[in-house]
Amino acid sequence: MADFRVDDSLCTGCGLCAASCPELFEVGDDNKAHVKPQGTCDKDPDEIVSECPVNAITAE
Repeated sequence: MADFRVDDSLCTGCGLCAASCPELFEVGDDNKAHVKPQGTCDKDPDEIVSECPVNAITAE
């Protein structure tokens, strides 16, 4: 499983990641996406990263 990060300086809080992988991402009170600590997602990491319209998500 890849290690995902969200750059909150780029994130617009659109919620696409949370809608696509709710087990892995959530939109916080700050209206930014956050990676859930024990979250997982069955999608390919490259697909998850490419779905972010502002390129705020990275995977290692």
